[in-house]
Amino acid sequence: MNDTNSHAPESGSPPRGAWLRRLKGRAQLLEPVLKVGKAGLSPELLAALDEALAQHELVKVRFEHFKERERRKQLAAEMAARTGSHLIQQVGHVAVLFRARPADPQPPGH
Repeated sequence: MNDTNSHAPESGSPPRGAWLRRLKGRAQLLEPVLKVGKAGLSPELLAALDEALAQHELVKVRFEHFKERERRKQLAAEMAARTGSHLIQQVGHVAVLFRARPADPQPPGH
């Protein structure tokens, strides 16, 4: 069972405080699931990132072929904006993104 969403802040607000520290700790154990290459933020990459966020909530992405720190920073912010996720941290060539799953709707009468 994935407990990433337990005690999560409201889905629209960025993680803060203890919740942010917890996400950063969990991210250390992750391997990058996507690599941003020379093509940059292609529609295919964004679709794959969207799917990974839907499945895992917390996703690590590695930047290949981008030597400039400011360019990596810009791409990470753009990925977060275009996928409706939050940039949790960025260290070197790696960015960590988080998007909470929507709460499961209750069946009628509950």
